[in-house]
Amino acid sequence: MPSIAEIRRRLAAHPPVTQPLAGMRQAAVAMVLRDAGPLPEVLFIERASQPGDPWSGHMAFPGGRIDPGDPDLRAAAERETLEEVGLVLANAERLGRLDDVHGHHAAGVASLVISAFVYRTEGEQPLVPNHEVREAFWFPVASLLEPARFVEHPVRRAQSVGFPGILVGEPDRHVVWGLTYRFLESFFRVVGRPLPDRWTQLRAG
Repeated sequence: MPSIAEIRRRLAAHPPVTQPLAGMRQAAVAMVLRDAGPLPEVLFIERASQPGDPWSGHMAFPGGRIDPGDPDLRAAAERETLEEVGLVLANAERLGRLDDVHGHHAAGVASLVISAFVYRTEGEQPLVPNHEVREAFWFPVASLLEPARFVEHPVRRAQSVGFPGILVGEPDRHVVWGLTYRFLESFFRVVGRPLPDRWTQLRAG
């Protein structure tokens, strides 16, 4: 797994793929890294269960939709991180930006463009989850690449569908999948440690 120095170098050279915003709602998240010995850790949140929230209970990066008072997407990611976990990113090192992804509502139509900004924070800032967050914790980035953590996450729609996921805590609860998994795919491609193509593997199975 690359060090923070290597991650910094590769992200600086990465031109993020952005999505057209015409007629789309916008949101932004923060992928926050911190030094933990020679290799970094990443911050995950478990969203609280909220009626009507399509991402209720999901593992995620802190973030949310852009507000009218936000000057730009990065500011929205920083504001949401402060609100959701009490972590101040205004003075954190900004390492770069990942490729944008589309969010989908139940009908399967893209309705939201989500942007992800990568930060490095220092020190032991306490995490103070608000009502939107059930739990927040740091996880070793290198462990996300362990094949033993690769799981299939079932999702009930018209029929049960399996999505690639990564287990980061309790089984059936702390599984990173969906939008956050796609951001991890983007991150690991950039740093030269691409995740296996598990989408094709699951479709073939």
